[in-house]
Parts: sequence; structure tokens; C-alpha cells
Amino acid sequence: MKQRNQRGFTLIEIMVVMVILGLLVAVVAPNIMGRSDQAKVTIAKTQMNNIANALDMYRLDNSHYPSTQQGLEALVSRPSGSPEPRNWNPEGYLKSVPEDPWGNRYEYQSPGAEGAYDLYSFGSDGQQGGDGDEADISIHDLN
Repeated sequence: MKQRNQRGFTLIEIMVVMVILGLLVAVVAPNIMGRSDQAKVTIAKTQMNNIANALDMYRLDNSHYPSTQQGLEALVSRPSGSPEPRNWNPEGYLKSVPEDPWGNRYEYQSPGAEGAYDLYSFGSDGQQGGDGDEADISIHDLN
């Protein structure tokens, strides 16, 4: 009978590979994890710019922005109430009102002054104020 040469990994070789993988994860994971929060802030800013563009189109058609009561839904379906939109686009201005990347609604307020509105996200904590990723993001900060 011929003896077969069996090849395989020794326990020490497997342990060395596991230690190297562990070190790689320890070094790379924090960098990747921090990027996801930055990406969400970038997504929120992009969505807010899209909403702002839709609000501007609404204003061009109707000579005013939606009221606070009409809200951002006025960009999706014809709003009722005052001020009544005279030339509302039957196709709407957005397909749907997006949520911010943290699953919260964007806050919209229109004090009624021509050309003025506030659009903002409360950030990752969903509450007013905060620092870093928890900081509020306002449409006024983007321009």
C-alpha cells in the first residue's frame, strides 16, 4: 500500500490567521462604522435639496409655498385649505415625501411670508438640538 501525503493546516497556522483577521477587523471596522453616519447626513442633505426643488416648483406654479398645515404632502397630492393652489400640477411635485435616513419625517414650517419656509431634520437622535450626527440639519445650512 502506498502512503498518501495528507496536507492540512495545523492548529497554530489557523490561530495565526485568526489573529491577523481579528487585527484587521479591529483596525478597519471603526473606520467603516463612522462612515455610515456621515453617509446618512449626506443622504439627508440630498433629500432636503430635492424637497426644496419641489417646493420651488410648487411656488412657481402657485405663487406661494404650501402652508404649514398643508405640509409637504402638498407636493404629493393636491392640498385643501388656505392658501388654495391655483395651478397645482396634476402629476404632483414628488412621488412621495421621503423620511430622513433615521426614519423620521422632515419638519416643514411656512410662516406665510412670501419666499420663506423652514425645512429641517432633527438628525440621528430625532430630537431638536444635538452635536455631531445628532445635530439638526436645516435647509438654510445647505445654501
